[in-house]
Amino acid sequence: MKQYFSETLGTFAMVFCGCGAMTINEITGGSISHVGVAVTWGLIVMAMIYAFGEISGAHFNPAVTIGFAFAKKFSWKEVPKYILAQAIGAIFAAFLLWFLFPESQFLGETTPADGFSSYKAAILEFLLTFFLMVVIINVSTGSKEIGTMAGIAIGGVILLEAMFAGPMTKASMNPIRSIAPALFTGNYQYLWLYISAPILGAIAAVSSCKLVKDEQCC
Repeated sequence: MKQYFSETLGTFAMVFCGCGAMTINEITGGSISHVGVAVTWGLIVMAMIYAFGEISGAHFNPAVTIGFAFAKKFSWKEVPKYILAQAIGAIFAAFLLWFLFPESQFLGETTPADGFSSYKAAILEFLLTFFLMVVIINVSTGSKEIGTMAGIAIGGVILLEAMFAGPMTKASMNPIRSIAPALFTGNYQYLWLYISAPILGAIAAVSSCKLVKDEQCC
């Protein structure tokens, strides 16, 4: 049970702080700034990896959990339990943001930028998650994101991708992070791409590891 609680708490902290930064930036007219939002996402992920990496592996993302299972580093039987734990944390975080900031219209939801086609957003989200999972699979120990370098590398790539891709897709890379705010805003139009693209990107990243590592790596 400890690993499931860790996934719930870590995902809660990640969504509450990351989407919270976006929400507060929205209602205060940009006081945090785009850079501040990107830094918040990177730092909270890094902190939660250090806090829970030894316990649950610090996935906090269904795409990452599925990626580890596809790599045969994590049991498929555990995947639904991890995703449920992640969903509980993310949805509770979104609920608290909805309760605390009722004036917000977006709650940190993920939608493509105006004029940016949904299929282009899907391609970008696929690539963002591909790069993220490439880093994760190469710095993790088994299915666990642990160690000094894992936190810095994974938090750093999330900060980097949020920095440059955030204005176009909000740089989700995480299906449950996109689903949770949508439950309270009612905007489900683009959820298909924010669910499918990260999962496919993570699977593609695992498949690519054989090109740079030994054949038994994944």
